[in-house]
Amino acid sequence: MYEKGKPIGEATLTEINVGLQAGGQSFYEVIFFETTEALANFKQSNLEMSAEVSAVAASEGAALNAKYRNGVVVFTLARTGLMVQAAIGGQKFKYKPRN
Repeated sequence: MYEKGKPIGEATLTEINVGLQAGGQSFYEVIFFETTEALANFKQSNLEMSAEVSAVAASEGAALNAKYRNGVVVFTLARTGLMVQAAIGGQKFKYKPRN
């Protein structure tokens, strides 16, 4: 995790989905915080995303359509794989400060 261009810690992600799924996928998520309060909330490991908060599939021009929700915007960058799903789920993040 970076703040003002400097590494400040590490974030881990746990994701749970329930429903029909086929395939597998590896991806990166890039999270931007609009306010210091949103970043502080993340550092306390209080950020959870569910069906009501969706990530933007990063592609050319995606940033133009991105909207912050509760001070957070998320971009998903696919690495490898293919996934088809009709599922609902959520993500939980945990923050560990850099030593």
